[in-house]
Amino acid sequence: MTSIDTPTLLRQTPILDHTHPRIQALVAQRSWRQLPERERIGAIYGFVRDEIAFGYNLADDLPASRVLADGIGQCNTKGTLFMALLRACGIPCRLHGFTIDKALQKGAITGAAYLLAPRSIVHSWVEVWFEGRWLELEGFILDGAYLRALQRRFATHQGPFCGYGAATPDLQHPPVDWRGGNTYIQKEGINHDFGVFDDPDAFYARHGANLSGFKRWLFQAVVRRWMNRNVARIRAGG
Repeated sequence: MTSIDTPTLLRQTPILDHTHPRIQALVAQRSWRQLPERERIGAIYGFVRDEIAFGYNLADDLPASRVLADGIGQCNTKGTLFMALLRACGIPCRLHGFTIDKALQKGAITGAAYLLAPRSIVHSWVEVWFEGRWLELEGFILDGAYLRALQRRFATHQGPFCGYGAATPDLQHPPVDWRGGNTYIQKEGINHDFGVFDDPDAFYARHGANLSGFKRWLFQAVVRRWMNRNVARIRAGG
């Protein structure tokens, strides 16, 4: 069995602030630490997937406690919260960084917001150490209500699907449920692999977040509100 540096993969960082009272209160309330490891991972996974709605935060590099307070997230911010909750419950984890083609977001992001987005968008998934191997977990990005709305909207679509925050070989049966193996919902949109990092802090220090300068300000002040309203309309079946 491959050995891992467990203390490093459980440590707190400024972004993975898992000793924050808000995170500790959630972990205690849900009694996650008392669960067997497989069920512990699954319970945290289900919380991040379905109780943190798909949506766009102020930035990719927010601390986990802020993502929890927001109650929404996308690939990077949901991943941050997932990692912090896993580490708070003694599950070693790391980040795998990528970029995805922005075509994956078309539909969820429209108009000026889509034009503002870089061609290649910083993306990540979480790798969890479980039963002596690394699992790749990405299927938590789209909450169940949003994914079901997409499946209804594109009920007759056959073959690979790319758009509205998904890139999957089969929209009606994507591998998003925790069953002790890998999960994916955006994997097919990946266009560059940055490799693995112990934590999001190291990843963003090397590769940055998606926007900076004026574009970041415009996104935070105006554009993300449009995007989140659009996502809410899609979720509601509009």
